[in-house]
Parts: sequence; C-alpha cells; structure tokens
Amino acid sequence: MHILFLEVDHESDWAVAAIGPAFIAAYLRQHGHTAALQRIPFDMSVADSVEAIIKHDPDVIGVSLTSRQWLRARDLICGIRETRDIPVVAGGLHATFESEMVLASPGFDYACLGEGEEPMLELVEALAGRPGEPVRNIRNIRARGEPAPELRAPFQPIDRLPFMARDMLDERYGVVHICTQRGCPYPCTYCAARQFSDLYGSYAEYGRRRSHESVLQELAEVRDNGELNYVLFLDDTFTINRKWVKTFCQAYGEQFGVPFSLHARVETVNQRLLTQLAEAGCRHIVYGVESGSERVRRDIMKRNAPNQRFVDVFQWTKEAGILVTANYIIGTPGETSNDIEETIALHDLLEPDDFGYFIFYPYPGTSLFELCRERGYLPDNYHELPANHRRSILDLPDLTRDEIELYYRRFTELRLEAALKRMPEDADAAARAVVKQDVYRTAAQL
Repeated sequence: MHILFLEVDHESDWAVAAIGPAFIAAYLRQHGHTAALQRIPFDMSVADSVEAIIKHDPDVIGVSLTSRQWLRARDLICGIRETRDIPVVAGGLHATFESEMVLASPGFDYACLGEGEEPMLELVEALAGRPGEPVRNIRNIRARGEPAPELRAPFQPIDRLPFMARDMLDERYGVVHICTQRGCPYPCTYCAARQFSDLYGSYAEYGRRRSHESVLQELAEVRDNGELNYVLFLDDTFTINRKWVKTFCQAYGEQFGVPFSLHARVETVNQRLLTQLAEAGCRHIVYGVESGSERVRRDIMKRNAPNQRFVDVFQWTKEAGILVTANYIIGTPGETSNDIEETIALHDLLEPDDFGYFIFYPYPGTSLFELCRERGYLPDNYHELPANHRRSILDLPDLTRDEIELYYRRFTELRLEAALKRMPEDADAAARAVVKQDVYRTAAQL
C-alpha cells in the first residue's frame, strides 16, 4: 500500500513538517509499505492541491492536524473526495481531541487517536485486505459513525521505533530535528501535551525517553548520510531529567559538538547544567515564561515557579553564553490588564535576546478549553473561526478582544524596539526598514 501524508501550510511555509507522519512513515516502510509527503503551500488552491495529490496515486491519505490547520485541511479533503474516493485518515492533536467533529466533515473516513505507528499499520493492512470496505474495531482508530475506540498501550520500548523518515520532514540547510522523548509530566492548563498523557490514564506513565545510544545513533546516521549543521531538539522540556542530560552532554560534545537548541523550564536547570549544555554545543534555549503575574501562572496555568527564578535562570543562561528566548501568552482566561502589565515589567527585567508573544487560543484537549466552554467564553462557532495567535476568539469578562489586540500591538512594538537596539549604530535606514518589516511580518503570521 502507498500512503501519502499531507502537510497543510496555513499561513506560511517556513515550518518543518509535522513529525508524527515521519515516525509513522518509517514504521510503515519497515513493514513493507511505501510512504511519501506532499506539502500544500499556503497559497496553493484546492484544485491545484488535489491535482498534485492525485499524481501520487495514493492508496491511503494521511493528514496530521493541529487546530490551526483544520479549516484549510477540511476544505482540501472535501475537494479530494469530490474527485477520488481514497480513504483519508486524520491524526495529530486536533483529530485526537475533536475526532467526532473531524469525522463529521466530508472526506474524512478515520481519525487516529494518540500514537499512530501501530494503529496505522493495522489500518493500512486491513484496508489492503478488504479494498473498498470500511474497517472497524482497531484500537486508536475511530471510524466515521463509530464511537471512540479503545486505546492500545503506548509503544514500548521506545528505542524499538525506527528513526524518523527524514524525507518526510522537509528539512533544509542541515538543520535537523530530533525527539528524545514522548510525553510531558507537567500539568500546564493551556497545553495539550499533558492531556495527551492523560488520554492513556489506564496505562502506566505515558512519558518515555530514548536511550542515549539511540539518540546518538540517529544523529550519526544523519551526519553520515547528509548535512548536520544544527540540531533542534523538539522535546517540550529537554531538561526534565538532569542526570540524563548530563550524560548526553558529555557524549554529544565528544562525538558531535554541533550547535543545538532546546526548550526548557526554569525549574529544571541550574548554573552547572547550563554550563554543561553550553560546553556540549547548546547555543539557544527557549523558556516559557507565559505571564509575569505569579497569580496567573500559579492559579490559572498551574505553573509554580516564582518570578525571581526566571530572573536568575535567564541571567545564568546568558552567563553560560547561551542565547535565551522568552515566550509570553496574552489574554488568558482570568487575566486582567494589570496582569499583562506585570508580564511587561518582568520582560524588562529578564531582557531576553528575543521573545515570542501569543494571544491565547483555547486548544481542544486542554484544561482551559474546557473552562472556556463551561463558562461561556467560547463562541458556539469556534470551530469555524481561524485558530491563530493574533486575535482572541473569546468573550472574556476581564478583557475585551480589542484590549487584548492592543496589548498584542504593544508587544510587537517592544520586539521591534529590541531588534533595532541590537543593530550596529552605523546601520543605515534601509537595513532598519528590513528589520521593521521582518518584525511586522512575523507578528502577522502568528
């Protein structure tokens, strides 16, 4: 069977493709099937997209969905079904937590809930054995018109999974993406990672980490087969286990030393660990600050680190020679204008090298999505509204949408101001105009 995975760009084409299909494609190939990727650029029409897809002559189409991709993917799959009757499987976070809604849309036949390697293999082989007939009763696979399925246990041991199929990732310039673990133990209410773990609540802890040997072998294969210029570790929190990280840093520094970036939480690092990361090649760390209000972080987001911890860790990270990026969320339910002012005040203290800022969006599967629905903050037609981080879709009691948008513009100006300050004093007007254009373009695509 030939499986075609679609990567549906929604507003830009700068991002790496979804990693789920890269894992699944490798697993399917290991079992004798073929797989390919078709990227759908954000400016490609439905008709042209369908034509490009049909050229692959797929037996099955798979599409990994985030909420941000949903509206465009829905229209695309509908267009495919009007042309060809090819089984379509949706996966990813949106399909996992909104499977009923996804399957109610024309063209979608199956939704894969949770991990997809084993379920997709079972589904593909069932479809091959019964062409044209619907397939039911596969764990993790929900068929159109059927109830949510039973879930199988998370894949164990994780080292047995084949390495991601690199041709499915659309990587460029030797910038390589690596996952060392699955699952996240933290209860952040705005993020679906914890809910993904809770989905498997009847089983043992969902979180699993690969061995050092497995990760290093994958990197060696990438280096031996192509370019390895920079590594982006995609784990939600790379630094969860300091002992694991310490051992990894020593081996990675000796065998590779290629610069890399990661995501961390301030509770999981100290000065010594940051020094070890820097010595191994770490050049950039992203920390989720989210809010400068300790009340918002503690009571709403379920994040307990005090502001002083952020100040200390940002300082230690800079002293280690690592670039630091902060991420902030604006317009979280329960947040007030005073809370956002506290975020700006903390930002001034942190002085990150760069920062991201995102208007809160209630992603299905998160605790805050359920809160918004229960309290009437979520409009009835939320699934018909674009999921982006530029404008709130919520009807909040403490902040209006216009007020939240004004703060978004204020953060944009803060980022522009910081970017211009980093420029050489002798930079001409043309160079400054380019920086200004880049900041505004980024703000328009979030």
